[in-house]
Amino acid sequence: MTGPKRNETATKAGERVGTRCVVRHVRSTPSKARQVLDLIRGLDVRAADQVLQFTEREVARTIRKALASAVANAVNNDEQDADELKVVACFADEGPQMKRFRPRARGRAMRIRKRSCHITVIVGRMSDEEMRVLQAKEGSGRRSRGGGASPAQAARRARVEQSRQRAAQRAAEADASNKPADADTADAADAENETTTSATSDSAAGAVEGENE
Repeated sequence: MTGPKRNETATKAGERVGTRCVVRHVRSTPSKARQVLDLIRGLDVRAADQVLQFTEREVARTIRKALASAVANAVNNDEQDADELKVVACFADEGPQMKRFRPRARGRAMRIRKRSCHITVIVGRMSDEEMRVLQAKEGSGRRSRGGGASPAQAARRARVEQSRQRAAQRAAEADASNKPADADTADAADAENETTTSATSDSAAGAVEGENE
């Protein structure tokens, strides 16, 4: 099983300066872990996370969690910006071995070594030159995709615009259908008011004539 993770800032002599995460007793051989760690060494944390996400090795999941823990520790404890971090160093040390035996022919036994390793990921802030290079790459990528919008975002904007146009069309049709009804209602109300007024005047005139008689 994977052991507890230890987060701390590397400040000892001979160590890389940065924020680290150590995952102990990982049930994987150091050689397998080193093959994955070689893929992300020196990359910015966003690119390293993408590489680990699509790496088919089982140990890549543990390394990805260690990278996320190191970045969170740098942001929360060392007040660093996550967009300015890169993988300064990463390595896998030999861990304890569990020795097992498998029976073989003629009463012999074959040793089985279940190896483990300790994975360390150290992140640190990129230099100003590296930041400029990364920003230039991101800017060129946004321009090549059409002004910074991905295909999914462009499709979503098109769907939203079509929905707005349909809603406006339905509102216009509803207004057009309600206008004649409103006019007929107003005419009927005026006619009723005129009838009521004439009836009131006639009754008033009849009452006046009865008093005069």
